Amino acid sequence: MKKILLLFGMIMMSASLPAKADLTHRISSSTQLSVNGAYTDASRIGSTYTVSGSNIKVTDNGHFGKMTAATATAAAAQDVGEYDINTAGSAFSFSESWTQGDAVNTIGSGADVTAGVIADLPAFGNTLSMSGGVAGTLAGTILSSGVTTLTAGGAGTTATGQFVTEIVID
Repeated sequence: MKKILLLFGMIMMSASLPAKADLTHRISSSTQLSVNGAYTDASRIGSTYTVSGSNIKVTDNGHFGKMTAATATAAAAQDVGEYDINTAGSAFSFSESWTQGDAVNTIGSGADVTAGVIADLPAFGNTLSMSGGVAGTLAGTILSSGVTTLTAGGAGTTATGQFVTEIVID
């Protein structure tokens, strides 16, 4: 009899506990479509002139090479020097270097972009250009069934699709 009462008591205690049947279902979907933009990064460079040597002199009517100022929008120009050996028959060395700088472009000139394509560029010493993307047929769809369709666009485009379903039972 004690065993029956013990069994009956255990059944009654377990019946008083609430049943846990929490169910959570989440669905999320996303598409991301992007088209790269065109850009140009251009930096003007200045004119530079260097000369060095040993056992070198300027000619009788000459001068050392130099830069000469131009106009407000033009880069400096080079005025070439006239050199000769100082002591005939002796060793000599001579080095000369010239970099032509960039002229100043007028305001409003520079890179023109049409439909993501760079049509013309500024003519500067340092120029980095990136042609933009063309969307073309770029597209993305996600159905409620989770079927994801991504359509490629032109160059410089990306398409990403994601469908996530989650079921949590507590």
